[in-house]
Amino acid sequence: MEDTNLPVDLLHWGVAVLPLVLLLIMLVVLKWSGPRSGWIAMGIATAIAFLVYQAPIDNVAVGFGKGLWEAFFILLVVWPALLLYQVTKEAGAFDVIREGIQDKSQNYLFLVLAFGWVFASFLQGIAGFGAPIAIVAPLLIGIGVKPVTAVVIPLIGHAWANMFGTLAVGWIATVNAVEIQEQALTILYTSILLWIPNLLAGLMICYLFAKWKGIKEGFVVVIIISLIHGGGQLALAQLNPTLSTFIPATIAMGVLLLFAKRKKYSEKSPSEEDTDILEEKEKDNGKKPDISMHKALMPYYVLTIVSVIALGIPQINNMLDQLEFGPPFPATETGYGFEEEAEEAYSPIAPLTHPGLYLLLASAFGVFWYKRLELYSSDTLKSVWKGVKGNAVGASLAISGFLTMTEIMGSSGQTTVLALGIAMVSNPPVYVALANVIGITGAFMTSSNTSSNVLFAPLHGNVAQSMDGLNLAQTIAAQSTGGAIGNSIAPANVVLGTSTAGIQGRDAEVFKPAIVFCLIAGVAVSATAVLLHFIGG
Repeated sequence: MEDTNLPVDLLHWGVAVLPLVLLLIMLVVLKWSGPRSGWIAMGIATAIAFLVYQAPIDNVAVGFGKGLWEAFFILLVVWPALLLYQVTKEAGAFDVIREGIQDKSQNYLFLVLAFGWVFASFLQGIAGFGAPIAIVAPLLIGIGVKPVTAVVIPLIGHAWANMFGTLAVGWIATVNAVEIQEQALTILYTSILLWIPNLLAGLMICYLFAKWKGIKEGFVVVIIISLIHGGGQLALAQLNPTLSTFIPATIAMGVLLLFAKRKKYSEKSPSEEDTDILEEKEKDNGKKPDISMHKALMPYYVLTIVSVIALGIPQINNMLDQLEFGPPFPATETGYGFEEEAEEAYSPIAPLTHPGLYLLLASAFGVFWYKRLELYSSDTLKSVWKGVKGNAVGASLAISGFLTMTEIMGSSGQTTVLALGIAMVSNPPVYVALANVIGITGAFMTSSNTSSNVLFAPLHGNVAQSMDGLNLAQTIAAQSTGGAIGNSIAPANVVLGTSTAGIQGRDAEVFKPAIVFCLIAGVAVSATAVLLHFIGG
């Protein structure tokens, strides 16, 4: 990247950031739909590529093709997740789940933390790729949480687990993208910084529930779970990064069950009187299926067990991961000499370890299971398909628009200019702080911590070689943590959540609290990264 002739000036930097700024304005301020906002932003990025960045037609075409492929990767989660939701909903199982959980615990703050933070983190530790949002949001709705908040909570609750979750795919991709001499030190710094969004997520979920009263009531649970999550990852990452999120997340699930046995966490929460995130309890209309909560949850049990076996056991995961495929793309070059190398298999998909497969298996099991329990009528499957199609088409259009915009910006050099421009006006402590911002921006663009790191880690490596006093380990740690935080505001993740929650078009309502979390966590991480820079040298 350092050998390109890209013009890094105010004009080129300003137009490069324009698609991202306008996308955020369209989604949050103007409250336009995801498809409309995404494709307009893509069109703006394309125009800039042609008119300002001297990108020929083949360059833009390759970027567009890569974007569609990346979108397909995410949509392999979206469609099966919507299917599982509709399969469960049409059986009336969510009514059973809600009542069954109420019998186990009346403490809704505890339940919201359990699902939205602890279970979402567990799912990110093992599955990832949007699965925590797609699975947890409907479950929160099932226990009575309002749909918008039901999407926001797992968005912020799972974010910290992105880097070392999904069996450390983010870390593995990072070390493949840039040569890191001090890998153990990089892991140490990253684990320290990731603890910040973990703790903040627990506290913010409490705040969303009942403001400061919620934080006061949930403080002990949050601190203990965060010690397990953050402290466990910090300790295990030095020994085995692959399992450093999954194991603490699993332990936290077990500890949560111990909490649930205490009277304090099974009785009604005092803060529930002050909450506005719960729906008014509906009167029993007599249509609730006569089955146990465990029978209602059976497809989710199957999903969890199959995912843990296939993804959590390294030997099985490695065997299943051998089958993968991706489309080839030719090399391209812009008028400024910015080159993209040819790809024999771009961003390959491993179908046997993709979470979409396990969501699909759980959905198929759910259809069989609920039929066996006689919860389906003759036209239920038509209703299931209608529900899936109604939500999935809009989500597919939106996600395709977001990711084609991202890849066109990348192939034409706009993304590189954004990062190089930041590097040009920075000294080492400022750059370490801004590396976190770059990570957040990358995840906002790509909806992936891994993609954010693959995109920007090589550039950080180049900057570290030319900027005296810049520590690459600290920079990659800040970048990686930013990439994790940025998943909470990634448009594709937001659309995934609103789609599975059945509230398409209400993306702006989800973005606002998610952006607040992102800003607070971003400032805290950047400040800590600067502190580590001065302490660690």
